[in-house]
Amino acid sequence: MKDFADIPALMADIGARAKAASAELAFAPSEAKEAALLAAADAVWARRAEIIAANEKDMEFGRDKGLSDAMLDRLMLDEARVKGICDGLRAVGGQKDPVGAMISEWDMASGLHIRRVRTPLGVIGVIYESRPNVTADAGALCLKSGNAVILRGGSESLHSSGLLAECLQEGLAKAGLPRDAVQLVPTRDRAAVKELLTMTDYVDVIVPRGGKGLVGLVQREARVPVFAHLEGICHIYLDEAADPVKALNVVLNAKTRRTGICGSAECVLIHRDVLDTVGQGVVRALLDAGVEVRGDEALQAIEGVTPATEEDFGKEFLDMIIAAKVVDDIDGAIAHIRHYGSDHTDCIISEDEDAAMRFFQRLDSAILMHNASTQFADGGEFGMGAEIGIATGKMHARGPVGAEQLTSFKYLVTGDGTVRP
Repeated sequence: MKDFADIPALMADIGARAKAASAELAFAPSEAKEAALLAAADAVWARRAEIIAANEKDMEFGRDKGLSDAMLDRLMLDEARVKGICDGLRAVGGQKDPVGAMISEWDMASGLHIRRVRTPLGVIGVIYESRPNVTADAGALCLKSGNAVILRGGSESLHSSGLLAECLQEGLAKAGLPRDAVQLVPTRDRAAVKELLTMTDYVDVIVPRGGKGLVGLVQREARVPVFAHLEGICHIYLDEAADPVKALNVVLNAKTRRTGICGSAECVLIHRDVLDTVGQGVVRALLDAGVEVRGDEALQAIEGVTPATEEDFGKEFLDMIIAAKVVDDIDGAIAHIRHYGSDHTDCIISEDEDAAMRFFQRLDSAILMHNASTQFADGGEFGMGAEIGIATGKMHARGPVGAEQLTSFKYLVTGDGTVRP
């Protein structure tokens, strides 16, 4: 790996090239952007053996670094996951171009005709941990939305992310678009992150995608505006009107399908009236599946449940561990989620539509679900092709951030020699 002695100079060069590329990409034809993404997908597939070999180097680095099994799972690429990356690139490529789309239009008595249309944000800095597929997803979505992107992946994914970024650049070049529209920071040096966070002359928004430590660092030190993508402390509430089969299937999927993603359930809340029926069945099923259940006093009567501490509630385990608690009613569940949740994704299992509506109205998480696994908290599953992350803040974008969410708007005002009296 090349050693970069002057990190500020390196980042300033990347920023200047990204800004120049963004000016050109902002008005690129939809057909060119689609062609770039399709060509990038072809390049990824053609180089899949090379990418998987590079990923094994990253896996070795991750194991030496002591990454958990869940984090190593996030990092790992095999042929099926590479195919998923290609499918995601093609899906984003085939989406409707958001740039220039009309949001609204109206006429004024003064004679002005006013249109509000979507426009790119400019240069987006994406800082993320472990997952090399984010390189492709973020690059694709920024390209589609007419934005240049500076990618700073986790130190452990440097080799595979580097090749994926090269494939995106190859696609850009084939479509006649500037290669500098997608750039990967080519060093593990953390000084590069600090530079990126303060590059107000070049970068329009920062998107951090990772755990509380990363997002907290970004929010503390950034001088560039930030889209917060905080940890996923996802809850599932088993209501008194929960269907036992749906409860069992949803909770098991939400916890065990992939424990290392932000949509993995981290806490199950059980209405006291169904503790001995639905609740007990779900807890036993989790235990049988190899999940460590850390429960409150009411749940510790179930053999195999370990005592929960205060720290277990509001914790993102990203592992085969789940916190569990009995609540008196739906309002108790809502109060718990308000206190311990991260405004990411929360779910109610209930056949009572009024209860589901109460849950939806009284919680303000970015994603709320009814009788569906929290693992669906994903831009691809929302029809966006891919996502740059799940935004948990309340400004601009919330929930899965796709191409449309990476645009702002501008006003186009037309007159006919119109003057203001």
